[in-house]
Amino acid sequence: MNSVIIAVTVMVILSLVRVNIVIALIIGAITGGLTAGLGLNETIQAFNKGLGGGATIALSYAMLGTFAVAISKSGITDLLSNMIIKKINGDTSDIQFIYIKYLMLSLVLFAAISSQNLVPVHIAFIPILIPPLLHSMAQLELDRRVIACVITFGLVATYMLLPIGFGGIFLNEILLKNLVDNGVQAVSGQLPMAMAIPVFGMFLGLLVAIFFTYRKKRVYDISKILEVESQRKEINSFYIFIALISVITALGLQLYTNSIIIGSLAGFIIFIIAGVIKANETQDFFTRGLKMMGMIGFIMIAANGFASVINSTGGVETLVVSVVDIIGDNKSLAALLMLLVGLFITMGIGSSFSTIPIIATIYAPLCLQLDFSAMATITIIGTAAALGDAGSPASDSTLGPTSGLNVDGQHDHIWDSVVPTFIHYNIPLILFGWFASVYVF
Repeated sequence: MNSVIIAVTVMVILSLVRVNIVIALIIGAITGGLTAGLGLNETIQAFNKGLGGGATIALSYAMLGTFAVAISKSGITDLLSNMIIKKINGDTSDIQFIYIKYLMLSLVLFAAISSQNLVPVHIAFIPILIPPLLHSMAQLELDRRVIACVITFGLVATYMLLPIGFGGIFLNEILLKNLVDNGVQAVSGQLPMAMAIPVFGMFLGLLVAIFFTYRKKRVYDISKILEVESQRKEINSFYIFIALISVITALGLQLYTNSIIIGSLAGFIIFIIAGVIKANETQDFFTRGLKMMGMIGFIMIAANGFASVINSTGGVETLVVSVVDIIGDNKSLAALLMLLVGLFITMGIGSSFSTIPIIATIYAPLCLQLDFSAMATITIIGTAAALGDAGSPASDSTLGPTSGLNVDGQHDHIWDSVVPTFIHYNIPLILFGWFASVYVF
């Protein structure tokens, strides 16, 4: 068995039986390293070498959590929540109830899509927008798993299809560049068209999640929600004004410096200067922010160590070469196996952006050898890279939704975020990516 498959399988199985994901990543990395013959010391060295790559992300998430708690205190996100709760508490007919439910889902989807291009903050909006809405969701008895699916769709499908913001980075700066560098005659205009069919598969998965799988009501303990998000209804207009200034400043600095840390810190300082937060309260706010986002930081640190071990084993190249030996001249089998291998690699690395350079160097020549068109090649490599993002326990596309939905401890990362998104998105991506590459392009 290939070391990558073994490492990822061990990590996934441990996660599914509710072993902490950080522990699962460490055990999976050690298992993969030993299987590849690295030895315990060499495996640990490779793991430790990768940990530094996650330090910046961890600190960024900690500061983002602190900033989110400060924004929550200002009451700006309560405005929307209050309006929804008032409508729910009133004499609401079934039709109005359904209207409010789908209005909320549409709002969350719009925010997720906008976070990739219009306001390119990626998952930074989640701990700010979602926690204040949990009370409303609980009164609607809205299944949080559908919210996780909506957010993940907005995060992943958007960068796969739209070549602006993060989509511009994924499609043009990474995917197109690696295709051209490896001999594929592709142009930027082809990429959105090539990815449209796999994204359509994701859209169908989203509809299934909303209207079938998770359409039934689910009860949550409102008292637990109120412990972390107090039901404070008085809105201070000055606090709202300061919050708007803070958010705009934080966003501007984040875009200018490409640093969530600097942007969040600047926004937090504005709250202190304006008197919304007292200087002696900063420790409490940081502690609460760390509680909200700290686990994601540790998971991302461990995921970087896991990816470092996988890359050190040489198992990725071996896995791809093994697939080439199996394929022969069968284009249909080739497309399917390349997608499945991409799924394993991305689930281990946790980032589609980091997966493309690894698989494109081997997949692109193989596609040319098997006489796949440029459009089919784009579909295979782009979909193979994006697969794990929608279903990896270590992907920020699943960790992000959990950070907002689990502030009260009622949303399990694996069973309520990862498994739902894997079922509704990874399976359609494989099927529609395979169909498009073999029968359409």
